[in-house]
Amino acid sequence: MNTLFLNTRLALPSDIAECIVIRGKTRENAISKERLAELGITEASWAAQVESGELLGYVYHVGGQMAAYCFGAVSTGEIVVLALLPEHENQGIGKMLLQNVMSDLKSLGHGRLFLGCAADPKVRSFGFYRHLGWRATGQSDGYGDEVLEYVFVASAQA
Repeated sequence: MNTLFLNTRLALPSDIAECIVIRGKTRENAISKERLAELGITEASWAAQVESGELLGYVYHVGGQMAAYCFGAVSTGEIVVLALLPEHENQGIGKMLLQNVMSDLKSLGHGRLFLGCAADPKVRSFGFYRHLGWRATGQSDGYGDEVLEYVFVASAQA
């Protein structure tokens, strides 16, 4: 069995403190606990969203420590955050976590997902999402990021 799968599980409210620490340690677009709080994102608010089912997510552990996570908004289909510690990049972890969240959001009825992504081609996320089939919408979000979308292709009905 794939070890990526074995080290992955659904996120719990108790994971959020560690998620916040990791968010401040990412290679690009790191956001400190203090800055997240300024944006209204605290351990309590984020954990409450997970507890209520408003956010769904997956976490990835290595040696008992969280190394990465991804969360999506159930009501809107937004991929809210994907974060990895730098030493775990380029191993397929981010792609797998993103695909898990995308699959769950699709199963909840979303035919289109969206996210905010750096518009600078020099930033890793710019190419990462596009390589996986995400496309620019021509819009920007409130943080100055480019809005990308992923539209699921309808399968042929027999």
